[in-house]
Amino acid sequence: MSATAVVLFNLGAPDRPEAVRPFLGNLFSDPAIIAAPDWIRGSLARFIAWRRAGKARAVYDRLGGGSPLLANTRRQAAALEAALGSGFKVFVAMRYWHPRAVEVAREVKAMAPARVVLLPLYPQFSGTTSGSSLAEWRQAAAAAGIAAPSSFVCCYPEDRDWVAALAETIAPLLDQAAKVGAARLLLSAHGLPRRVVERGDPYQFQVERTARAVVAALGRKGLDWSVCYQSRVGPLRWIEPYAEAELARAGRDRVPVVLAPIAFVSEHSETLVELDRSYRDLALAAGVPLYLRAPAVAEAPTFIRALAGLVRAAVKREGVFCPSGRRLCPDDRAACALRSAA
Repeated sequence: MSATAVVLFNLGAPDRPEAVRPFLGNLFSDPAIIAAPDWIRGSLARFIAWRRAGKARAVYDRLGGGSPLLANTRRQAAALEAALGSGFKVFVAMRYWHPRAVEVAREVKAMAPARVVLLPLYPQFSGTTSGSSLAEWRQAAAAAGIAAPSSFVCCYPEDRDWVAALAETIAPLLDQAAKVGAARLLLSAHGLPRRVVERGDPYQFQVERTARAVVAALGRKGLDWSVCYQSRVGPLRWIEPYAEAELARAGRDRVPVVLAPIAFVSEHSETLVELDRSYRDLALAAGVPLYLRAPAVAEAPTFIRALAGLVRAAVKREGVFCPSGRRLCPDDRAACALRSAA
């Protein structure tokens, strides 16, 4: 019997300096990122890519010229395939850089799978991430002629093993910080423009569900914690509180900070440069006595167990699959993947 193809969705990132500008062009050409008619969006994407390329290249220069995201994601794919065992083959499809969905769909078609499971490496659903990857995959799969039934894991913000994996990265750092003083735990996620959330995107709602689940899993009475959002760019108002503001507040309070990414599952520029360098400098300049950053869950066995459990549950379903067993998002989150599929 043919095996099940598992396709991991991730953002993608430039792997060399000359890839930075086309990567940015792909990013800003996405209608999920810039909602405008095609001819306007294309011109605007080229302009933004040209304008931001220099600054973005400087970031990737600090990583040796390119992002480690693809290599890190492929290690996660290999670990997941080993955990699933025979009968499964795991692929990686990036949204804005290679390997793109059109390339991966041809590989999946050649495999002739019995089923396809689509698994985002975005634990919290947003139309700008998981939703965009799904839309591109559907076009690519249709063009490749993939006829096998498929299921899409929409989100897993409160999955027990995912939350446990996060808690495992955080707990030792809280213990380390306690030698200086009671730490403030900042649970950081990539931000979104507020207008995206106001249109019904469930991302912020789900990030906050993850944060509460992590705090519960840590089980530390009286823990000082807050959610914050990073990577804000441009003049628009983004969802708050901003990470920079929370670091400044911690500086005023003279408390150690443990910062943990709760929407990223592997290391890349937003963790290795923004969190480890830029935010560390901000924190120490603001008066934070100690700044510690929890690593991404990467190939931690507990996280890989979470992914394997999601795949095994999804393979029994067809269409959009919400692991919570019900529609998690409230009625005002109109962009919820399960609601959109209803």
